[in-house]
Order: sequence, then structure tokens, then C-alpha cells
Amino acid sequence: MRRVNEPRVAKGQEAGPTPVSRAPRRPLASRAVKRTMDLVVGGLALPVLLPVFLLIWLAIRLTSRGPSLIRQERLGRERTPFLMFKFRTMRQDADDAVHRAYVASMFNGQARPHNGETGLYKLVHDARVTAVGRFLRRASLDELPQLINVVLGQMSLVGPRPILPWEQDLLGPDDMIRFDVLPGITGLWQVSGRNALTMPQALKIDAEYVRRQSFRLDVTILLKTIPLMISGRGAG
Repeated sequence: MRRVNEPRVAKGQEAGPTPVSRAPRRPLASRAVKRTMDLVVGGLALPVLLPVFLLIWLAIRLTSRGPSLIRQERLGRERTPFLMFKFRTMRQDADDAVHRAYVASMFNGQARPHNGETGLYKLVHDARVTAVGRFLRRASLDELPQLINVVLGQMSLVGPRPILPWEQDLLGPDDMIRFDVLPGITGLWQVSGRNALTMPQALKIDAEYVRRQSFRLDVTILLKTIPLMISGRGAG
């Protein structure tokens, strides 16, 4: 297995475990309906949320150094790299070594909840996160710019969690089914426990979504996501 600090291989080269199964290919009409929903909802939401975007941009800009909007490389369908938009929630000079180590322990099932009161599998009291960033994360507002990725066709409203390139080396063969579909802003694991789940549990739920995906399931997940965003439950 390639170590996480080694360079990522170029697109088209072998990387990570070889998939052992593929998701059933959805009919063209079903895929067209999903894409239409992404375009309609994403296209309508972006102008409506523009005042919110501006307020968040200003709050980040006035309280910490660095850009308000950042782009992170993630892996999409067929492990194709793309740049995912997010509002910055960490200090500009933040070191991700602690985060990488904790994520690795989550993938292999050795992680323990960092917050004894809530039992969340998430780094809490993270000194890298700004005060505004903690609020944005709790309400999942830092993920709103991903609507741009949805409109661009790089992500979907609903799908598996978009993973970082180095995380693919931590996946098992059964987890590779997630790359058969576009990653999503929200997904089945977010409405099934989110950070209260272990990483192996979350990966299994993502794979379950890929196998069960349907328009009805997507709508159900979207409707369940709204109250979770308002309450901040499971976000840490």
C-alpha cells in the first residue's frame, strides 16, 4: 500500500484497492432525473443564498487571515480529481498532521470518540478551527459553496462523502463502489448518525446508498438533511 505522504499517482494510473463489485447501472432516464434535480435545485439555491454567502465571506474575512473561499482537491466519480469549494473554517497556517492521524485511525476502526459527552468521532476543541469556523461547521454552512460543484457536474446533491486523494489508500475493496457515482453534499450516512458513527460504519452506509440509489431515496435524504442542518445534531 502506498504511504499517505507519497505523491498521488496521475489520473488513469492504478491507485488504491481494486474494486470487487460495481453498483447496478441506473437507467438513462433515472440518471437524467437526478442530474435535472441537481441543476434545478443547485441553480435556484445559488442566487437565493447569495446574501448568506456574502455574510459568511465577510465574517471569515474580518476575523482571520486568509481567503474566505477555498478549494480542496477531492476524488469524484471514477476517482477523477476535482477542486471542491468550501468556506475556510481553519487558520490559514493550520497543520493537518493530527487530523490525518485521527482519520487514519478512524478508517482502521481504532479511533475513539474525542468528545466523551456526545460520543462524536470528530476532532473537537481543534485549535486549528476558528471561532467563525466552529459555527459554520456546526450548521454545515461551510459546505454551501459545494452547490457550485453540483451545477458544474462534479458533485451531486446526494451521494457518498467526497474523499481526499490520500484517503483512497485507506479504503478496502468493498468501499470502492463509492466511486461509481458522484459524491454528494449530503448523503445517507449524514442522516444516519453522521459523526456519531465509526468510519467503517459510515463507509458501509455510503456503499449501501450506491446500491439502493433512487430518486425517492434522494428526496428522503434531502428532507432529512434540512432539520439536521438547523439543529446541528451530529456535526460536533
